[in-house]
Amino acid sequence: MMNPESQRPMLVEVPKIDTHCHVFDPLRFPYQPDVAYRPAGGEIAPASYLRQLMDSHGIRHALLVQPNSGYGADNRCLLDAIETGGNRFKGIAIADGSCSDAELQELKARGVVGIAHNFALLGADGYPGHEKFWQRLAAAGLLVQIQVRDDQITGLAPAIRNSSARFLIDHCGRPGLRDGLQGAGFSALLALAETGRCYIKLSGFDKFSALEYPYLDADRHVAEILAAYGPDHCLWASDWPHLRARQQILFDTPFQLLGFQGD
Repeated sequence: MMNPESQRPMLVEVPKIDTHCHVFDPLRFPYQPDVAYRPAGGEIAPASYLRQLMDSHGIRHALLVQPNSGYGADNRCLLDAIETGGNRFKGIAIADGSCSDAELQELKARGVVGIAHNFALLGADGYPGHEKFWQRLAAAGLLVQIQVRDDQITGLAPAIRNSSARFLIDHCGRPGLRDGLQGAGFSALLALAETGRCYIKLSGFDKFSALEYPYLDADRHVAEILAAYGPDHCLWASDWPHLRARQQILFDTPFQLLGFQGD
């Protein structure tokens, strides 16, 4: 009799969408002079390299996230990767409230599906007027991608609830694991599932775990996130290391949310 395990498709054969990748191509798109960090060596990853990596792991599409490192608000490298990627990429750009509605629509027309707000890096002071900007993004049909850490989500939760935008939360919300499952930040994160407008990436364990790989102290929090949000609001992302996830998280949910076409 065949072992049931052998009947299951290998993870590499399961269709996947990676919802958090970065591209760095300083030869074609030089870094901005005022960035705090300039990726070098093995961190440099042109879109051509990313496509080869995706092919090797059975990844059909990817969401490219504009990095604060290297480029900041200079979205040219990201937009070029989308335009030359053969319909495999969508993008999360960096922009602020000074961006006109026409400019937002141009970004959208070029494959951008949302705008990033990295509160974990810049804090709330780094995004003045963000609540009004969120409303404009909602009107433009763009996602608001937020990265927070520890208890930052508690201060943002009221504005998220009051906004009509859809939110994409990076890296499990980077909870403070030392506070346990009942911590204020983690409780606020789980409660946002009630809005039906928040999606969350099951990724980036190394960004909030206190342990070495395989970051076992994150397991309980990830299980609670999945239980609260459900697979129709969870997405897989590769932010190393690659993690196991269900078919819906790997492909179906991001396929629908990000507006990919075909298979």
